[in-house]
Amino acid sequence: MLYLFFLVIGYIFSLIGITYIIGYMNLLLIGYNFYEYVNFITRRGECWLSVIGILILFITIIKGEIK
Repeated sequence: MLYLFFLVIGYIFSLIGITYIIGYMNLLLIGYNFYEYVNFITRRGECWLSVIGILILFITIIKGEIK
């Protein structure tokens, strides 16, 4: 049951982070180049949720297979 909890938390974190990353792609339309876009999203905390969520998902899936 604990694995399911971490799986859901990881999914929610990655979903929130990826939603913000896609939302911030509008910056490319107003004149930012790709380097400035990547620099901007790496400084935003909500975009790091996608990395944290993917790590939680990966660890949960690997630990679940070992058991």
